[in-house]
Amino acid sequence: MRKNIKITEGIFPMPVLMIATYNEDGSVNVMNAAWGTMAERNQVLLNLTETHKTVENIKKRKAFTVSIADSSHVVEADYFGMVSGNNTPNKFEKSGLSVTKSENVDAPIINEFPICMECEFVEYGDYDVIGNVVNISVLESVMDGEHLDISKVSAIAFDPYTHGYYKVVERVGEAFSDGLNLK
Repeated sequence: MRKNIKITEGIFPMPVLMIATYNEDGSVNVMNAAWGTMAERNQVLLNLTETHKTVENIKKRKAFTVSIADSSHVVEADYFGMVSGNNTPNKFEKSGLSVTKSENVDAPIINEFPICMECEFVEYGDYDVIGNVVNISVLESVMDGEHLDISKVSAIAFDPYTHGYYKVVERVGEAFSDGLNLK
């Protein structure tokens, strides 16, 4: 039996993405965005309203980074989603995290997050920021030899129904293989 529920977001869990930009004075701004995905292999799509300081910065600087939040930094990630850069210009400083300037785009890389996509701004329309991924860097600690090990990333996902964050770590199957059992 099924039950109808009052729904806010129908697809979940949602990624916890840290979108980082530079403010006009060169200080760092970061926001937490759950409404984001890959539009193509080398392109990200973020659903963000123009009222975000981050969107203003992206349009001015023509660049941004997208980091995958991890369970070790859930407090900081949540803070970046609770506090607006429009009202708290030094919110990144309060996090205690650090950054390195990207060598590829005019945006900061948050050193503590395990995966970072460096993006060139393409366009903004209908609440969507689109950016081309020009580089992806990862912490060596999440690598297994030459390959990224998702279990070491400890990425977090957001559940909009309970407002909880959950760690994504367990492999449960083999893509493009397990389904062959039904052929």
